[in-house]
Amino acid sequence: MTRNIYINNEIPFKELENYTFKFNSSWRIQTLGTDKEAFKFYFEAGKEYEFSMETSLGSYGPKIAQIENVISNLSKIYREILVFTGPEPDPNRDYQLTTRVPNLISRLNAELEELHKIRDKIIEISGSKSEKTGILDTIILQIEDFLKKPSQIHKKLTTFNNNVSSLGTLIILLSDQPLELDYIAVHGSDGKLPKNSVNIFKQMFFSIRAFFASFTTDYSSVGKTTKDANETINVWLTVGKDQANILRKLIDEKFTPMHDIQVDLKLVSSASLLPATSSGKGPDVAMGVGTNVPVNYALRNASYDLTKFSDFKDIIKRFNRSAYESFEFGDGTYALPEQEIFMMMFYRTDIFDELGLNVPNTWQDVIKMIPDLQKYNLEFFLPVPRTQGAVVNLPPNPIFSTMFYQNGGSFYINNNTESGFNEGLGPEVFETWTQFYTDYSFPVEANFANRFRSGQMPLGITYYNTYNTLSVFAPEIRGKWGFLPVPGTEYIDENGEKQIRRDTVSTNTGAMILNNSSKKDASWEFLKWWTSTDTQVRFGREMEGILGAAARYPTANVEAFESLPWKRNELEVLKEQWSWVRGIPEVPGSYMTGRHLDNAFRMVINETANPREVIYDYVQIINEEINKKRKEFNLN
Repeated sequence: MTRNIYINNEIPFKELENYTFKFNSSWRIQTLGTDKEAFKFYFEAGKEYEFSMETSLGSYGPKIAQIENVISNLSKIYREILVFTGPEPDPNRDYQLTTRVPNLISRLNAELEELHKIRDKIIEISGSKSEKTGILDTIILQIEDFLKKPSQIHKKLTTFNNNVSSLGTLIILLSDQPLELDYIAVHGSDGKLPKNSVNIFKQMFFSIRAFFASFTTDYSSVGKTTKDANETINVWLTVGKDQANILRKLIDEKFTPMHDIQVDLKLVSSASLLPATSSGKGPDVAMGVGTNVPVNYALRNASYDLTKFSDFKDIIKRFNRSAYESFEFGDGTYALPEQEIFMMMFYRTDIFDELGLNVPNTWQDVIKMIPDLQKYNLEFFLPVPRTQGAVVNLPPNPIFSTMFYQNGGSFYINNNTESGFNEGLGPEVFETWTQFYTDYSFPVEANFANRFRSGQMPLGITYYNTYNTLSVFAPEIRGKWGFLPVPGTEYIDENGEKQIRRDTVSTNTGAMILNNSSKKDASWEFLKWWTSTDTQVRFGREMEGILGAAARYPTANVEAFESLPWKRNELEVLKEQWSWVRGIPEVPGSYMTGRHLDNAFRMVINETANPREVIYDYVQIINEEINKKRKEFNLN
């Protein structure tokens, strides 16, 4: 790994530009210098100096560009082969790829030669073989095998695609160049350096202490402020350790000094909230709860109605209504939104340009474009939530929900006492949605990120945080993809003008106050602080600073969202779609809605049942469950 080394914001001499730290998995001491002698620096007594290092690609920079070019060429070869074989080739068929794919053998030979050069140069730079060269060895062996047995290429097409994707991982490895420093020492030429390791007895003593400490340490606790305060509230959250540590830091620096309220923060499993609340040992505040939790707790008198606070109406203006609609029931609101993630349409700009295709603007455009995609054995992705195992709360399918809302549908009618799927254009929308799978053979399950990366699936609709994944997971297609609002549905407005509706749905998390809390006012102060613009912006930036673009925080606070490091064109597109986002209400028994919508969908695609009859039958079952739950909670 290489670094540019600065003293007082200047590189003192050329040798400290792209200075190399040799790889080693153990702690070691490296004195700045060459193999023959150490560098010498002149420091004046009594003067302050600032020492800093900057990550530099150094000699790896040109190699990364070469790898990106190889990936682009091999991916193009893969897509050209896909035209003739499809994603699941017949292993017993000879596709005659060497005659049907232009210059296949010569192109593979050229990429093989380039990969050999890259491999040799990486070994020269790093000084040894490593996992980086292992990735190259794998694809080199496969291409050599293709050249020996070209008639067998189609049998190993999936492995070939995976190996090409692994080259993208190699780019990440070469770009990251992690360097862990314990300390920096300044010493004279005759200075005695400390040892870089301890003896075996000290290692054993440390291990024994760590073992016994594991019996007494509360690993769920992230700690509480050491400063004295008038009140202490218990806050539980279910996110990762990094997020918890950042929140702990923000609380200590801002919230406690400002409000004189101490926060005992604990990182817990989401499954522990219900038994703890039932036994009276729950927290004052629960963060990161799912869409269905606040209302379900409210029905059992376990979550507190936030509208009872006098400044609630001012605080709720921070969010779009779609972010908290699922937290409402009756006249109450039982959580404040933390995150909101909505649907966007992702597409590969390079492939669309190559094939001369236009990105669809409406669902009719999607249907018209399907033959053009399938002519090249390419696919369109529409998400279907997985149902393996015991799914307690399966959300309604986001694509059906999108199309249903665009056609004027309401999830629940008659004061939220019945399902609205049978009303208006509901049955027609359900039939159109299932036709994507029955008539047009869309895949029911697919790893969109992988197939989008390879180009096999150059277009798809999914939640916008896929942006985070692609930014880090697929560096080789950087600049070759974009996102737009979801396809819309045309309608005629009151002036006779043709318009397009782009309604879609989102998935949310929230923070709620438990009803058995004796410190509701202090808990409300915490919720207001946590969902404020300043806190959300700082939390988002801290997250991205530590974990990179993969951790771009999907805050529900509109003003904070606009302050995160989005590019201007990306932000405009996201805001355009966000203005159309709608929430899905939570009602007693609504857990049956997503579950039976999925049952109806699978009945149609697996058993070729009549879509309109199937959705009618399942709506009756949904209504029975809603009525049963309303009776249970005395709501009738």
